Amino acid sequence: MSFRSAGFRPAALGVLTLALALVTSAVYAADAAKPGDAAAGKDKAVVCGACHGADGNSELDMYPKLAGQSEQYIVRQLEHFKSGQRENAIMMGMAAPLSTEDMHDLGAYFASQSVKPGVADEALVEHGQTLYRQGDASRGIPACMACHSIDGGGNPGAMYPHLAGQHATYVDATLKSWHDGTVWGTDANAQIMPMIAKQLSAEDITAVSSYIEGLHASAGAPAGAQP
Repeated sequence: MSFRSAGFRPAALGVLTLALALVTSAVYAADAAKPGDAAAGKDKAVVCGACHGADGNSELDMYPKLAGQSEQYIVRQLEHFKSGQRENAIMMGMAAPLSTEDMHDLGAYFASQSVKPGVADEALVEHGQTLYRQGDASRGIPACMACHSIDGGGNPGAMYPHLAGQHATYVDATLKSWHDGTVWGTDANAQIMPMIAKQLSAEDITAVSSYIEGLHASAGAPAGAQP
């Protein structure tokens, strides 16, 4: 896997990111649907359990944890799989027969579940925490917490996903894929992370992925990475 340096102006990235967030928030607000039914979603999620775990806590780190993820984010990704904007042979097939109601029910169910906490590699915490909380303006890398919150809880309204406790292996593979040009859709939100990931080195990705797994999201006071 090649990690080439890419020039980018930090100020331009900040302005563009803000503009994209404002535009997409307005679009998604207008596209809001009836909230899902978590009870109905539990029954519909049985088939999802094979990869993602019955409660959304996947045992295999190649599959993302869905527990605690926002309903809005899950619905949007299922829509992308169904339309083919986000490519994954398994998920495209799984999403194809789903109705909008099904997607919201599934999203509501997984949003109601608690993500099992992960553990960060102590040797990587300092580097990962710096990137997550501060970014690196000299390389055009914004702080992850600007969109995903200091404790990794995400921002449901803007459809920025919950990250806390996510498998480091999955985050690492996803960031590397974005770095190398993969894009999850054609909407404005889908353009943000590939643009940022291109600025990250392999070492950056490993460190921030580990830090994210160690984050413990809380409804109360923000929590940091727990090595």
